[in-house]
Amino acid sequence: MNIGIIGAGHIGSALAVRLVSLGHSVQIANSRGPETLKDVAQKTGATPVTAREAAQYGDIIVVTIPLKNIPDLPKDLFEGVAADVPVIDTSNYYPLLRDGKMPELETGDLTESEWVQQHLGRPVVKVFNNIYADHLENKGQPAGTPGRISLPVGGDDAAAKQKVMALVDELGFDAVDNGSLHESWRQQPGTPSYGADLPAEKLREHLASLGTERTTAQHAEYLANHAKAEKEMAAQGIKLE
Repeated sequence: MNIGIIGAGHIGSALAVRLVSLGHSVQIANSRGPETLKDVAQKTGATPVTAREAAQYGDIIVVTIPLKNIPDLPKDLFEGVAADVPVIDTSNYYPLLRDGKMPELETGDLTESEWVQQHLGRPVVKVFNNIYADHLENKGQPAGTPGRISLPVGGDDAAAKQKVMALVDELGFDAVDNGSLHESWRQQPGTPSYGADLPAEKLREHLASLGTERTTAQHAEYLANHAKAEKEMAAQGIKLE
């Protein structure tokens, strides 16, 4: 396939490495221009382009940039892109370390990817947000391998979700349907499955145990969990791209 990646940070670069190794043709973009991506191109084998070119290129598009930068993308980024081209969103909300407070995401009414979908103006599929980049690049295994890591996939477009789930499997992970985009809160930071690398059976059990509608108590608990994790990361000097 032709795959366009908008975002050349940890997740974008890890995906580019794996996708190129699988024989896909990958174009990758960042906010500073293709001339700044020579090192990324050398490491990944992807072709540096502009964000607009990456959006127009793929059979699948991946948007993997800091959440706070989503509104800065061109409003016509996907103009002319066929409606059946899936757009993957990998974003996570990090208010302390990167994004600042975003009131729309503090209330719990919107999931991160519903907010992204509103700004992009087209449906998105959420995946690759709850796995470390190093694990994404190096821990994929053949289908049927005991303990194979599973990744939750949330989205409202069934056909797009199936294409994305097939790609997840090709990358070496079990794809677990996490329901609608509104239910994707179950894979966001602060939840028990975030970064946990669960096998498919355990991930399905866990997602089912949470229910579909996020309760006020759940929202408060997971925000608190995430705030604690961010403070620990800050104390350790960890910086996000």
